[in-house]
Amino acid sequence: MTTKLFHIFCSFLASCGIALMLTACSDEPDSSNFYTFKGQMMSEYLKSHENYSDFTALAERTGMMKLLATYGEYTCFVPTNEAMQNYLKKKGLSSIEQLSFEDCDTLVRTHLVKDMYTTADMNDGVLSTANMNRRYIEVSHGLDEEGNGVVFLNGTSHIIFALQDDSVENGFVQPVNEVLESSNRMVLDMMLQNPNISIYSNALKQAGFSEALYQYRDETWEKEKANYPRIRYTSHVNKETATVPDEKRIGFTIFVPTDSVLAEKYGITSVEQLYNKACEIYDVMYPEDANAEYHDFAHITHEKNPLHRFLAYHILTRDVKGWNWITPYNDIGIETSAMNPVDWYETMLPHTMMKFERLTVRKWSGGSTVGQRYINRRYDDDFQIYGTLIRPSVEKEYKQDALNGRYFYVDDILAFDEQTRDEVFNCLIRMDFSTVFPELMTNDIRLNQRNNGVKNQDPDYDETGKYGRNYYFPNGYLDGVTLNEGGLFVYRRPHDWYDSYEGDEMNLFKDFDFTFRLPPVPYEGDWQIRIGFAAEPTRGVAQIYFDDKPQGIPLDMTKNLNDASILGSNWKADYNSMSALELSTDQKELKNKGYYRGPTGGYHYPYGGGNDHVYFARQPHTYRMVLCTAHINPEEDHYLRIRCVSAKQGNDNEFMLDFLELVPKTVYGVTDEGSMESML
Repeated sequence: MTTKLFHIFCSFLASCGIALMLTACSDEPDSSNFYTFKGQMMSEYLKSHENYSDFTALAERTGMMKLLATYGEYTCFVPTNEAMQNYLKKKGLSSIEQLSFEDCDTLVRTHLVKDMYTTADMNDGVLSTANMNRRYIEVSHGLDEEGNGVVFLNGTSHIIFALQDDSVENGFVQPVNEVLESSNRMVLDMMLQNPNISIYSNALKQAGFSEALYQYRDETWEKEKANYPRIRYTSHVNKETATVPDEKRIGFTIFVPTDSVLAEKYGITSVEQLYNKACEIYDVMYPEDANAEYHDFAHITHEKNPLHRFLAYHILTRDVKGWNWITPYNDIGIETSAMNPVDWYETMLPHTMMKFERLTVRKWSGGSTVGQRYINRRYDDDFQIYGTLIRPSVEKEYKQDALNGRYFYVDDILAFDEQTRDEVFNCLIRMDFSTVFPELMTNDIRLNQRNNGVKNQDPDYDETGKYGRNYYFPNGYLDGVTLNEGGLFVYRRPHDWYDSYEGDEMNLFKDFDFTFRLPPVPYEGDWQIRIGFAAEPTRGVAQIYFDDKPQGIPLDMTKNLNDASILGSNWKADYNSMSALELSTDQKELKNKGYYRGPTGGYHYPYGGGNDHVYFARQPHTYRMVLCTAHINPEEDHYLRIRCVSAKQGNDNEFMLDFLELVPKTVYGVTDEGSMESML
């Protein structure tokens, strides 16, 4: 079935009320993918409908109509003339001629997405593709004035039910009843416009966060990126192309308790009272500062002041594009019936993280809502800590996505307190490597795909990015990372059949010498540092250093667990048939040699297609390797260095970084007979 017919079929199903989970298609023109009958292009469609003449005039004026006359895959959220006139009236204008060229260009690009979307493709959160103004359109669902179920965009505008999913030769037209607007304000400015969060927002301003939260883009990268050409490389048998990132944006995500939450739960109605609450929390966590000269309300701009710490812990140093991106967007490689998708992100409070969890395992719901996202939740056999609920959206009259980030409402305050440190975080911390570096999320790199790219292999050395892009990172692009001139560090976009947790992976190539700052651990003690990866003959050998001290012998990524030097003939794939004692013995034997099976909650789909789950723990080549065990002080930065010592040349030195695990001794130090760590 051609791309064109496929989308018409999806649109038909949507009109019948069948909810389909479909992924948006590519933005790259490719005439071989299109049905060949002579239908209308989007440009002709817009010109032939008088009710869209105002928007059409703007598209003509800016030259965008020429683009809409070409083959490609587009979605146009076209505002009706009535919507345009209401917009002009709100701006104090009487005609579109009074709009500047820049205003027209912004308006047109805000309503165009270089991907095909039917209403059935639009799930709550944000569209997976940014509009042509490089902003993400927020999606929610509700009822129009006639009781029809419709898709709302950016809170207040909705797709007109009777006109939705109108198909043209190069995409879909989705008429909307209100002009879409994106905020050009920075995130703090936008928050200050919302009276429902006045206490927290004003506290941020008074505590001196304005300067930090006004960062947006590293302009020096605009000049530097021209020095880095498109490159080709081979990962195992895959011949791929990578580019450097288009931008180096700086972003923030802020989780905000509303004034009503603060008042109802804590009796807080002022910034001063919020300061008092912060003292209750952080005088316990940082007792050495309780009597310092900066410990009073007059010094809330000091980074060690309790209120400053309280506010900073609510802020991520990355732009998470939407509620549905807070945890993995597509759950590739995560068995959601066995484990909740979890991500860990650093906060603006130095040396702290937050745990983000989407509840999918009903066994551990405890009355919480399945499908919702929570912060610092731990609900299992040992602890029943519900965490803080994240609200998907704010009131329709306010915006939550700014130029340099966004904010979300939460139903309670967030705190790096004793319970969070000692109970919630006293566990195995598993992080996909793409989450270790905030730049990958802020700059739309992590989990990027197009045209259902997770199920499509690129042509050899593809340069069109039709199914998504791979990126490489020169030294200096990623904070806390150093890479030698002879090395190459690549992000490979997700594929659902790759031996990769969440479908994507990061790889070192050539004669690499790579150092990165480790994410912070919650408390001081002995921690085991592991990586998950897939062994291949093309991998290499590397020496590991912790804080520049060598750790054991070099690690060889070419060996499987059934290699004679590891388990040999004792390897058994079907762990389900093993008794509890056999499983414990298997784990202990591997552990003594510095290895663990891959997590039982991780999987990929079969090579060549199919819906069966191929679990990492059943494969001898997808496993976890212990890099080192070290005593870690959580108040200091710590670094892991990976240096190639392989005799191989070029890409045959590949070192795969799929996911990172930070494991406390309370977890890895299990020694009782028959006991073992969780295999999830």
